[in-house]
Amino acid sequence: MTENEILTRLQDILRDVLHQPALVVTREASAKNIAGWDSLAHVDILWNVEHEFSVKFALGEIQDLQNVGGLADLLIQKLAARR
Repeated sequence: MTENEILTRLQDILRDVLHQPALVVTREASAKNIAGWDSLAHVDILWNVEHEFSVKFALGEIQDLQNVGGLADLLIQKLAARR
């Protein structure tokens, strides 16, 4: 799966969780620059990402994530490890 495919799927998740159908998500997107992305939404986003990509995150993997780009990179690593 390519980075663009992952970012598209992440954008769909964020649009759904944050109830913002027109939201455009870039690698730099984060709770700091997207309205409505609070701590509860963050948990919901991560749960949906785990479900969508059939992965599980350890706390140590997600605690230092700064933005969607970091999440995409983590997903690329996890998906590559399954091959």
